Amino acid sequence: MFFIKRNLPHWERALRILMGLLMGGAVFMGWFGAGLLSWMAGAAAATLASTALVGFCPACAMLGRRALKN
Repeated sequence: MFFIKRNLPHWERALRILMGLLMGGAVFMGWFGAGLLSWMAGAAAATLASTALVGFCPACAMLGRRALKN
């Protein structure tokens, strides 16, 4: 089984979910237009939400954030 140690605390996971939902809603409502910026904002929203749901951020791990103590 594939196992990743979480490196995001609960407060940051909640914040990422909230920001992903807000940004996704803004994309859905057309606040970013219909061009490349809209696609980039949608991808950022999906990335924020998915890293929050998994609890692991690869970018944070590359910058040196260690796994959380359980």
